[in-house]
Amino acid sequence: MAITFICPQRDTTPWVKALNALDPQLDIRVWPHDHPKQAIELALTWAHPPGVLREYPNLSCICSMGAGIDHLLADPLLPDPSLPGNPEIVRLVDRELIRSMSEYLLLAVLYHFRQFDVYQTRKQHKDWHPLLPPEKEACTIGIMGMGQLGGAAAITLSAAGFNVCGWRNSPEKKQGIPSFHGRDQLDDFLSLSRILICLLPLTQKTRHILNLDTFSKLPPNAYLINVGRGGHLKEPDLLTALDAGHLSGACLDVFQTEPLPADHPFWQHPKIMVTPHISSQTDPISVAPQILENLARLRTGKPLLNRVNIKKEY
Repeated sequence: MAITFICPQRDTTPWVKALNALDPQLDIRVWPHDHPKQAIELALTWAHPPGVLREYPNLSCICSMGAGIDHLLADPLLPDPSLPGNPEIVRLVDRELIRSMSEYLLLAVLYHFRQFDVYQTRKQHKDWHPLLPPEKEACTIGIMGMGQLGGAAAITLSAAGFNVCGWRNSPEKKQGIPSFHGRDQLDDFLSLSRILICLLPLTQKTRHILNLDTFSKLPPNAYLINVGRGGHLKEPDLLTALDAGHLSGACLDVFQTEPLPADHPFWQHPKIMVTPHISSQTDPISVAPQILENLARLRTGKPLLNRVNIKKEY
């Protein structure tokens, strides 16, 4: 039996090398050159063509090549793992991905908090006037999404001396980080968040959660960091909030359309920092043992690691 990669937009070479380094006998194929399809038992996917997963009669596991599964759920013909005979769905949870996300968020927070964004603008006018130093006591960071990535980022930012609070769908505390949950507590959470970080999974409930109504409940001159998914942000609303002066700026790593189109207004907006979806990237070497462990579990009938709850959409 074999595994296949179905990811038209990604270079699979590092992934194949990482897996072969651990198991040289592993039969690895890459779509669309993965015939006969009857031999495929595990598919590693990212932004696969809709319906293609139904072409593998012996497929037992679908594995997202990252922590998110919204790209899988975009397929209306995705096999339902709750139905008998359909493949299970898992995702990759990578310690290196968690580390790199925490690094990115610490850098993004400090870039704004230490006012480097303002100094970068003043540089254009050769302006040498120092700003008053900021006060951490007056800057609470609110993190939307307190899963593994959000929880680790909260600990990193708290260790750097910031006040941090979290918001999630269900009640659960992360190592002493103050936590809000549910729609009933969202407004209280937003009212504290001078820097708002979005790390939510993209679901029908969270799509466009970053909108004018949300921004209006943040403190004046709040700052937005979106590293969740582009679908969380209602892009015209961000431009309106920035131009109205309610938000002081934004750091965006994810977008509705990627790559970000050359004529998109975000490129030219002086208050928006753009990075090309690099806040956390799955390291093939780091996750290769996890993939092989799940393959072994699949073949021996053991529960798979990092199974997805399709009803929760993550």
